[in-house]
Order: sequence, then C-alpha cells, then structure tokens
Amino acid sequence: MSVENFGKLGAAAIALSVRAGDASPSDMIRASFERAREIGVGPDALNIYLHSDEKASLEEAEAIQKRLGSAADVGVLAGVPVAIKDNIASLGLPTTCGSKILEGYVSPFEATAVTRLRAHGALIVAKTNMDEFAMGSSTENSAYGPTRNPHDVRCVPGGSSGGSAAAVAAGVTPLALGSETGGSVRQPAAFCGVVGVKPTYGRVSRYGLVAFASSLDQIGVLGRTVDDAALGLETIAGFDKMDSTSSDADVPIYRLSALGGPAPDKGSPDTEAIRIGQSRVPLPPPPSAKTLEGVVIGKPKEYFPDSLDANIRHLCERSLDRFRSMGATIRDISLPRSPLAIPVYYILAPAEASSNLARFDGVRYGLRVDPGKGLQAMYEATRSQGFGPEVTRRVLLGTYVLSAGYYDAYYRKAQAVRTLIGDDFRSVFTSGVNAIFTPTTPSTAFHVGAISDPYEMYLNDIFTVTANLAGVPAISVPIGRVRRLPVGGQIITAHFDEYTMFRVAYALEAALGAEAHQ
Repeated sequence: MSVENFGKLGAAAIALSVRAGDASPSDMIRASFERAREIGVGPDALNIYLHSDEKASLEEAEAIQKRLGSAADVGVLAGVPVAIKDNIASLGLPTTCGSKILEGYVSPFEATAVTRLRAHGALIVAKTNMDEFAMGSSTENSAYGPTRNPHDVRCVPGGSSGGSAAAVAAGVTPLALGSETGGSVRQPAAFCGVVGVKPTYGRVSRYGLVAFASSLDQIGVLGRTVDDAALGLETIAGFDKMDSTSSDADVPIYRLSALGGPAPDKGSPDTEAIRIGQSRVPLPPPPSAKTLEGVVIGKPKEYFPDSLDANIRHLCERSLDRFRSMGATIRDISLPRSPLAIPVYYILAPAEASSNLARFDGVRYGLRVDPGKGLQAMYEATRSQGFGPEVTRRVLLGTYVLSAGYYDAYYRKAQAVRTLIGDDFRSVFTSGVNAIFTPTTPSTAFHVGAISDPYEMYLNDIFTVTANLAGVPAISVPIGRVRRLPVGGQIITAHFDEYTMFRVAYALEAALGAEAHQ
C-alpha cells in the first residue's frame, strides 16, 4: 500500500483490506508513520504528535495479525491506525494533557474508549497535541507549542482537539479521538475540513478522560468521512460500569457500510462476539442521499446573525438547498437563550475546572517544585510553573464564581440558565423538528497568534457550546471552502438520536460530493 493511497482510505476500507488479506496491520502502521514523516508531525513542522512509538505500534500490529489467523473475530477496525488526544489515558504512551505539570506521566490504566478501540482491532499510534487541559479554541495553549493547520501552516487547526483533527486532515490516521467540553471536536473538525462528532452526554464512557468540566466533558470522534465517524462512535459507545454518568441506552448501528457491506445484524461476529458489554439495535442503514422525505430540519435564527461571514452564510444556504432538493422540509426556528451560552459556559466550566484541577498539586503525581519553604510554598511553586496562563486564568475564574458571596450571583444563576437552554432544544425537537442545521463556526481558521484577547477567542465556540450545555449530540460536516480554508456545517439532534444525526449527515455529504472540499 502506498502512502498516497493510505491517506485517502477510510477506516472501513482499511479494515476490509486487512481482513481480506490484501494488506497486513503492519503495512498500515508503516504507511501511517511514513505519512507522518512525509508531512512532518513533530514540533519543527505541524506539531501534531506529542507521543508515539513506532516499534510498539508494530508489535501491536503483529498481535492483531495473530488474531486474524485464529478463529476469533478481530473486529470492525482491524488494522486501522487511530490517534488519541493527549488527555485520554492509554497504556504505554504518556498522558500529559499538553501540560508541563504532567510531563512524562504514563497512566497505569486505560480509558474505556481506548480499550474498546483495541478490542475491535484498532492500533493506537500516537497521542496528539492539544490546548493544555483542553482549555482553548486553537491548540495554541499547549505547553509544547501550537499545532498548525495542514491546509495552511500559517493557521491554527482549532482546539482543543486540534492535534487529532490535524492528524485526520493530514492523512496520518483515518480516525482520531478528541474530547468535547464546549465544541472542541466540532470546531477543529470545521477548521481542518474533516468530520467531528460530539455524542449525547453519557453515550460514551468518560472513564479515563482527564476531567476538565465533568458535567460537560465527552469523548468524541474525528474521521475523514461521515462513515468513519459513525464507525468510530459505534465502536466506543455504550454503557460502562466504570462511569456513573454513562447511559445504558441501546446503541444503534450508525454506519452505512461495514467492511464493504451493509450493517451486520445483531448476533453477527462483528457486533456480538466483541461487544464488551455494549448492546446493538439493528436498524436499517440510513436511506439513500436521494431522499430525506419526511425529515424536518430547523434553521435557528440566532445562529445566522447579520454579522455572520457572507461566504459562510452562502455555503450554509447551499446546504439547506440540498436538503430541500432531497425532500426535507426547512423550518425557521428560534433557540432564544442561545446568546447566553457563552457567559453561562464560562462560569460553569471554569467552576468545575477549579475543582477538578485541584489534584495537580505536586503531591501525588506529575511535576513537583519544592522550594523548601513548606507545603503551601510547594503548592504555589508547582502550580505556577506547571500550569500555563489559560489554565491559570480559568482556575482563578472558577474559584471566584464558587467563592462565598458570589456562588448565588454567578454559579447558581448560570445553572438555571443552562436548564433553560436545554428546554429550548427540547421544545424544538418535540415540535416536529428532526434535526437542526447551523454553521459550526463563525469564521474559518485564523492565523497563529492572530487572537490575543481571551474573550474574542472564547467566541469561536459560540455555535457549538449550546450542544454541550444541553447534552445533545451534534456533528460537523465539511460544506465547502472560503479562501481555500474549510468550512463546517453543524447538525444537531435530540438526546440519544445520533441515528437521525448520521442520516442527515450522510445525505449532506453525498449531496455536496466534491463541492464539500472546494
């Protein structure tokens, strides 16, 4: 397999090739690492990878090869290289969260999502660069330097999962895991021209994801195509006893194609033999992109303000026209509390972060800076030298809004408004709307260093943060380019209705075809 071909193949096609014996898992690892060397994933180039071990990956590939030769089913991701965001715990490779305070830390356990990927035959090749502790919208806040956008190295890839999005966009891996707190999978997916999925809160286990804001965090999937993302989510979704917030709701088969054919029935080796406690509901595959008859798609006025970039508006309107041509009904709707999402998020998320990051104090693990002046001095020195400016800013903000005298004024009111934002979505979805379509971001990728004002940076998440606050699923799909930079369109559906989300996303991807990347 040539590097060029590898960079264009989807996850299902790679797995099909491996299972058919046309290529080995080791071939896929070599192709992935060769592609990484070709484009430059290190700190002197795109700076996508923080940690990788080609030798260990090849050893893992040999283990998959042995499984291929046995009676056991190797899984639907047989031989597929996958990159993992550096805040998702994995055995063998460090988990540093893009921070100096965890430099060199190797987790003694592994995230459930990673364990499920391995059980389905996936090969973990690297941990990707990210905004420190997932706090940022550009992957400029990493302690190890910014990642750059493969489409234009002068630009950011988005954040905080910028390294994972860039790995997929650069053709290094067909799949990557990221994490979402306020849009950190969908926003970089839009900036890098790939597909990014945030599942319903509770659909994917958070066990092994280093916590930022526990009531908002969710592991998400980035893929080259909608089918890649669907296959990835289907693999990692499902109940996990290690996560008290994970749901036991049935997980439908989302993918249009599985190993080159239709989705398998329940009880087939692809699902039943390796499900690891997951259930599968065999629904018919999403219908042809030729029809969306009966589907009502909402267009919220709050997400199409007069200030929206005219070129992005045009691409969104073109997408809505394609929906209409496939039989969908487009309905103007309102999500009136959406403008409050940014201030609500930047009260709640820092408040939770200030609690979650208290464990990084130099006592139990990670960096310790001890000036020999007592425990308090060690805390101060360790955290001052270990945390970057954005993490420090958010911890201080979170501590402030939780302090006596301000808890009711800020945190309690923000929780009440969060409930109202969720009510807006419930009201729309119970009124007959099946999906909501919006721009993913208000702009295309900006230049590295172009935004120095923190509040201006926070506004990059203005169209994505509401889905996190409401806990609903959302996907970003490429819909075109503006000045050669990718633009994403966002599809949001009701709680645990990822099936409809993928149905609409498949249709849009097929209807736009090559135009999505032009």
